[in-house]
This record gives sequence, structure tokens and C-alpha cells, in this order.
Amino acid sequence: MAEFWTVDFVPLLAASLAAMACALVGNLLILTRQAMAADALSHAVVPGVVIAVAVTGLSGSLVVLAGGLSAAFAASALTGFLTRVGKVEPGAALGIVFTSFFAFGILMLERTGLAQTGFDIHHVITGSLEGLIWIPGDAAAGSLVARLMTLPQVVFELALVLVLVAGILFALRKELALVAFDPVFARASGLPVGLLDAALLAATALACTAAFKSVGVVLAVAMFVCPAATARLVTTRLSHQMALSVAIALATVFAGYAAAALGPSLFGSGLALNAAGTIGATAGLALAATAAFRARPA
Repeated sequence: MAEFWTVDFVPLLAASLAAMACALVGNLLILTRQAMAADALSHAVVPGVVIAVAVTGLSGSLVVLAGGLSAAFAASALTGFLTRVGKVEPGAALGIVFTSFFAFGILMLERTGLAQTGFDIHHVITGSLEGLIWIPGDAAAGSLVARLMTLPQVVFELALVLVLVAGILFALRKELALVAFDPVFARASGLPVGLLDAALLAATALACTAAFKSVGVVLAVAMFVCPAATARLVTTRLSHQMALSVAIALATVFAGYAAAALGPSLFGSGLALNAAGTIGATAGLALAATAAFRARPA
């Protein structure tokens, strides 16, 4: 049991917090047909984070979030400019911007020397869940709260982002739902659709940036799309969809992590799979299985 608290508890907690934040935002991205925007932003935040860390010399949560948000809004603005002024097809503009930003971010990683630290390309893509080790200490050494305060900082960062994302979506739930289901009527009603889109972008960027340091791009993108899309196949009521997507996200985190940690031993191997990648694959399999079940003839 002691090994679970030291090796497995924090990775599971961090992955769960990130998955819930991404799944909540993913519901509105799916409904507004902006699922690819999550993929784009998860790549676009890289140069912002790298530049912020390189310039300040700090890697704290505020610096990372500020850099990631700045890059996300810059990428969104550039995509809009290419679409409206450059007359570039929206999908093509999105592809141009996020690949360019990601490539520039990787170049900056190498040029600034951050690639030799925890910000290397491997951790950007697949995260570093396996590196989140926690030594809870002796149960008699202090109160439960005191021991929990010794958790890695990334856990508190992800918890804060989950609260912020949930707060944004809850505060604007009616307006965002109207924009998602009937954008024409929303504009005709005088709703500030542009500001609502910016709020959704901010929530997406927060989730992307928070996931950047721990769970990586692969898990973040999978959690933006798969749980929400799976829930959408089961229910058409938004409140039920959002609750179900969170439950699916948590289930895939635990199932994927178990497969990563225990799966190889079933085949006689002493190694373990990458947890973030396995969780993402599990989320994709859950979506495929649900789609196949729904497609069965009655």
C-alpha cells in the first residue's frame, strides 16, 4: 500500500484533474464543432510557455499559464486574420498556425537549452506522470492536511485550473449553451458571441497549459475530444452529457493507468507503458466501442 501512495497516487490524481478540466471544456468544443481547436491550442501554447520560462528564468504556474494563454490568444488571432483577411479556408488556417507555432516552440526549446530540462520534447508530447513521486511521510508525523500540503505543486496547479474552468463554464452556462445549439439566434438576441468565444478559448487554453507540464499533449487532446464525444453518443441533454463526460474521463484514467502499470506483466515483461499514452488510447477505444454499439441494428 505504501508503494501506491508513493508511486501511483499522485500520477492518478494529476491525470484525473487534467482529464476532468479537459472533458468539461470538450463538451462545448464538440457542440460548436471546434474540436480541432483543442488540438491546435495544445500545440500552440508550447512557444508561449517556452519563451515565458526562458525570459523570466522561472517555471512557476503563473509564468507558465501567462505564457500559454498569450500564445493561445495569439494563435487564435492569427487564425482569424488568415481566415478573414487572407481568405484562407478555416481548417487550413488552423493547420498552418498550430504547426508553425509548435515547430517554433520546439526550435525555442533547443535554442534556449530548456530541452535539457523537464521541458524536453518527450515530456511535451507524453508528459511526465511517472515522475510525480510523493513521499507522504509517517502517518503519526502530522495531520492529514499537513501531509497533503506536501503533494507536488503540479497537483495544486491542476486543481486550481479545474476550479477556474468549471467556474467559467458554470457562470456562462446558459449563454454558452445557446451559442453552441443556436449561434444565429444567439447573435440575434444580442449576446456578445465574440466575448463568449473568447471565454471558451480562455478555458481551453487554461486546460491545455496546465496539462503541458505533467500529462502532455497526447492526453490533453484525447480528453478534450473522446469523453465528450462518447457522452454525446449516449445522451442529448447538455447537463447529463457534461456529467457523463467527466465520469468517462475518470474511468479511462484509472483503466488506462492500470493497463500501463500492470498490462506488460501479463505478458511476462517487467517494463511499464507510458501512462499518458495508454490513457489516451483507452479513451479512444471507449469512444470506438460506444460508436460501434450505437451503430448496431436494433
